[in-house]
Amino acid sequence: MMLKQTAKKTFLGLRSSTAGRRFYHENVIDHFENPRNVGSFKRDDPDVGTGLVGSPACGDLMTLQIKVDESGHITDSRFKTFGCGAAIAASSVASEWIKGKTVSEVMTIKNACIAVCLLRTPSSPPSKTTRRRKQLPMPPWLDSTDDDL
Repeated sequence: MMLKQTAKKTFLGLRSSTAGRRFYHENVIDHFENPRNVGSFKRDDPDVGTGLVGSPACGDLMTLQIKVDESGHITDSRFKTFGCGAAIAASSVASEWIKGKTVSEVMTIKNACIAVCLLRTPSSPPSKTTRRRKQLPMPPWLDSTDDDL
C-alpha cells in the first residue's frame, strides 16, 4: 500500500523519486490531498458570487464562489481548480481564509501571502520563511499566530 501511495505521489509530481525528498512543502501536500471547500453553489442563488481566474502561462484555472450575507460578510466559499498541486493547495487555503471576512478585506489578500502561509511550519522556531513573511504586506485581519491553515 505504501509503495502504491509513493508511486502515485511521484507520478503527480508531489514527491521526488530520488532519496524520498519532496518537491512541495507538507502544507501544500496536505491541502492538495485534503482540499477544503471543493465544489460549487447554485449559480441562480442571489447570495452567490462567482469568479474565474486563470494563468495562460501554466494552464491553471480556478473558479471561486462565495456566499455573502446581508452585512457583506462571506459566509461560505467553494472552489474548483484545474491545475497543479500548488494551485489546488492555494485555492484551498484561500477558500478557508475568506470565510467570515468582508469582500473589502478579502481584496487585500496577495498571492505572496498565500504562498508564505503554505510554506510555514507552525511548530518550528522563526526561520527565513517567517522573517520573509513579516516583510510581506499581510492583510490586517490575518492573525500572525493563526496556525489553523
